[in-house]
Amino acid sequence: MGESFEDKILVVLPAYNEEGKIGRIISKMPSEWVHETVVVNDGSTDNTEKESRNAGATLINHPRNMGVGAAIRDGIKYALEKRYDIVVVMGGDDQDNVSEIGRLLRPILFDKFDFVQGSRYMAGGTRINIPQYRRFSTALFSWIFRKLTDYPITDGTNGYRAFRTCIFKNKSINLDQDWLNKYELEPYLLYNTIKLGFHVTEAPVTKRYPKDRKLGYTKMIPIVSWWSILRPLIFLRIGIKK
Repeated sequence: MGESFEDKILVVLPAYNEEGKIGRIISKMPSEWVHETVVVNDGSTDNTEKESRNAGATLINHPRNMGVGAAIRDGIKYALEKRYDIVVVMGGDDQDNVSEIGRLLRPILFDKFDFVQGSRYMAGGTRINIPQYRRFSTALFSWIFRKLTDYPITDGTNGYRAFRTCIFKNKSINLDQDWLNKYELEPYLLYNTIKLGFHVTEAPVTKRYPKDRKLGYTKMIPIVSWWSILRPLIFLRIGIKK
């Protein structure tokens, strides 16, 4: 690769019933970038835990399903406890391309960015088998995000991202709030990093949806889950939450 760095990098995989997928992700993790992979098993009732452990990941187990926000929060807490410099968050459903981790990390390691948001829509990004509903809803959210933040985001809902752990030294970012347990935490974090003046950018990535819809391309519930994603922007903008 010809690139060297001293930063410690952790990958966090929130996972809920990802048997048959989670092991493939872990097995493809590039050792030239990643020092450790943590699976936050969010109350799975299948073999997610066993598959993750057999593939070599570190496990954090929730006794019940708490939500993706709670899973990401616990992964970040682990990173802070172990003094990792950078965290990469990606889905446990094998929709993200592990080989593209470098696209997220290079702007942080070599261009002094604090937060890199993956984008399937910017030049170089790819959408494979994306459902029309998903295309519309992600575009709508990004449009709302741009209007509320004045930041030219192209893919505000993409769960594939990387950031420096030093951003959490700013106490205005408070992840220890129960209302962030589900889908709220991710837009909350992105919104605050932008509004607090951290150096944020996007990087092109691939999002791959299964051809067979029976396999499930999302665990989101229409309307309910989209309100969970949207409300942090509204609450933070009008000052209801911090």
